[in-house]
Amino acid sequence: MTSIVNSRASFHSNSLVSISDANDSYKPVLGKQNYISCIKNGETMEFNAKKLRLDYCIIPRINDINGAGAHSSTYPDLLHLLSRNTQSSLSQVRQMHAQMLRTGLCDLPHYRTKLFSLYSNHHRFSDAKNLLRSILKPDLLSFTALINASSKFNDFKNTLILFSQMLTNGLYPDAHVLPSIIKACAGLLAVKIGEQVHGFSLASGLSLDPFVESSLIHFYVKCDKLIGAHKLFDKMVERDVVSWSALAAGYARKGDVINAKKVFSEVKIFGFEPNTVSWNGMIAGFNQSGCFLDAVLMFQQMHLHGFTSDGTSISSVLPAIGDLGYLNAGTQVHGYVIKIGFAVDKCIVSALIDMYGKCGCALEMSQVFEDIGQADVGACNAMIAGLARHGLVDKALTVFKELQGQGMELNVVSWTSVIACCSQHGKDIEALNIFREMQAAGVKPNSVTIPCLLPACGNIAALMHGKAAHCFSLKRGISGDVYVGSALIDMYANCGKIQAARCCFDRMPARNLVCWNTMLGAYAMHGKAKEAIEIFHCMQRSGQKPDSVSFTSLLSACSQSGLTEEGHSYFESMSKDHGIEARVEHYACIVTLLGRAGKLEEAYSMIKKMPFEPDACVWGALLSSCRLHHNMSLGEVAAGKLFELEPKNPGNYILLSNIYASKGKWKEVDKVRDIMRDMGLRKNPGCSWIEVKNKVHMLLAGDKSLPQMAQILDKLNRLSMEMKKAGYLPNTNYVLQDVEEQEKEHILCGHSEKLAVVFGILNTSQGSPLRITKNLRICGDCHAVIKFISRFERREIFVRDTNRYHHFKDGDCSCGDYW
Repeated sequence: MTSIVNSRASFHSNSLVSISDANDSYKPVLGKQNYISCIKNGETMEFNAKKLRLDYCIIPRINDINGAGAHSSTYPDLLHLLSRNTQSSLSQVRQMHAQMLRTGLCDLPHYRTKLFSLYSNHHRFSDAKNLLRSILKPDLLSFTALINASSKFNDFKNTLILFSQMLTNGLYPDAHVLPSIIKACAGLLAVKIGEQVHGFSLASGLSLDPFVESSLIHFYVKCDKLIGAHKLFDKMVERDVVSWSALAAGYARKGDVINAKKVFSEVKIFGFEPNTVSWNGMIAGFNQSGCFLDAVLMFQQMHLHGFTSDGTSISSVLPAIGDLGYLNAGTQVHGYVIKIGFAVDKCIVSALIDMYGKCGCALEMSQVFEDIGQADVGACNAMIAGLARHGLVDKALTVFKELQGQGMELNVVSWTSVIACCSQHGKDIEALNIFREMQAAGVKPNSVTIPCLLPACGNIAALMHGKAAHCFSLKRGISGDVYVGSALIDMYANCGKIQAARCCFDRMPARNLVCWNTMLGAYAMHGKAKEAIEIFHCMQRSGQKPDSVSFTSLLSACSQSGLTEEGHSYFESMSKDHGIEARVEHYACIVTLLGRAGKLEEAYSMIKKMPFEPDACVWGALLSSCRLHHNMSLGEVAAGKLFELEPKNPGNYILLSNIYASKGKWKEVDKVRDIMRDMGLRKNPGCSWIEVKNKVHMLLAGDKSLPQMAQILDKLNRLSMEMKKAGYLPNTNYVLQDVEEQEKEHILCGHSEKLAVVFGILNTSQGSPLRITKNLRICGDCHAVIKFISRFERREIFVRDTNRYHHFKDGDCSCGDYW
């Protein structure tokens, strides 16, 4: 054809072709070497001629575009070329753009629209916007192409920005672009904008378009505006299965079982049949809303109606089966999965592992994991979570390390799962180590990781590690998350920094019930009943209703401070003023409240009046109070109940043994110890943790293997001499063994909290505070010794035992010797 030339000939160094005749708005400018510049509407666009050469691109001559020549056969040839090059590279698209600028084809709508599409396919919306800005008077077609492309790739923010620009240019959406705008509103949950768009569609008559109607229903469902969605569906001229399925699934996701099933059952009235997607939406929706039984029943109904399950329905029903603990149903689904050949589906394998884990079948869970051969990250995460659920921490760590060794690209969920596993099962130091490894591996923690890590910091009073996690959350901008904020409050409280905990609480941009309860629990742990009561009333003034957890913390705070009357009053107000029926944990708090105050008979009477059977927690509270007040008769009653409920708990036998020992009943002590020996039970050794120079150290009672043990014992002896000069005598009543007094004094020196305090003194600067965590209740002798040390060494010492926090300063303790 004489009317076409090869682009290589026309794009030679400094060989500019005049295109001013093609379109007066373009003016070629001689640029730098090998560059072509065009001025259009006052803007200069410059292109490298070498980079813009196409070897096989056929371009119309400029003269053919003038006048009648614009309708020559070359015009559709380029349009065909653009359509054919949908898979073109970005550089090729830019070359085409440059050719179109040179020839003036950018002003032709069909060419321009295709160019918008090509840029959008490469996610180059900035280039597409530049093209839009270069148009003197952009038309609706240009905006439609770009808006639809942005919506297609879920760039919803950009979609609404373009919509706003379209309106600014005096253009209004039609039925072709309106669904994309509505989809963007749904994706961003922009309810007000979506409602305005709906209003426009009503005023313009576009709401009658089937695609617009369907988009609006999906928008209202996605934004949880189901009443509006239902009204719109009822008014639809042509109802379809897609809109109906979306509405029914929306009710299911909200947990509105009645309306979900009502809409689903009305399908025959509308003249169409549900499809697999309809059933899947119902099953997944019920599972997400916690209506697990309804999800399982819907899965059964699906099969009864002759529909075959696919990967989505099976992956949705297995979690529901696991949460219900329906092992038989889970096994049947597993058999069905094998029968239809879905046993290699990655999502289904992960769901099977999760289901067996929830049903307490560690062996079956491991078998599924081993059978898949090459596991993916999802299956690995499900396996680690399942092992953690069973408390098989060592196994979970082993699997995690093996996967690392195999080169598996573990994601943030994998790391978070194993950190949570360690944190929840007493492997706090391991959790901190894994978090450091995670950062070294370049995996960025998220708003779920931090709340999983912070309890480990709090459990062992690793304040510096907790502060580092706090700084990280501030840097990542996630400290405002309610769950991160609650975890920070709890961590600081557990590390003895109650003021820092309150500061985190006060700075939270939004608070939910978990935040309030965490702060309430923090004050209870520190024995600050006045502050706990204050925060409780502040919570009510803010409009937040307390729940059973709130009252547990409030009653515990009253118990720690001996506020018997106030505690009893709050217990009575639970049901009377707040409609919350007392649960077993509330009765345990009241028994502790009365028992610690010495009202043991009243506490026992409260137990006998309980509307349900008391559990080990309630009897344990009574037994602990009997140990405190040396009440042997009631102690034997409580211990007898506990031996039935928890025959393998050594702590109950130790408490009864201590009561006998305090009364000098050594034969009874020996009998209890013999029973423990015959049952293979051993006393949990006293253990304390202290953080020194960013490292957490663990000290066991009587442990002589510490490198500094000689220095620690020497320091303890010197402190003991000073204490005796001040009139202090060791309280050997806390040594519950039938040995000589001198041996009893020696045993007292080996208590882990004493060792931790002296270890801290030896390894920290003068006057710096010490923070210790103990796994057992602090004994009276250690309490007296640490009070003396706090004054003699001029140190603030924080000790958290299983009951509460003790803040020692200037020879006094925050508990007021009431613990």
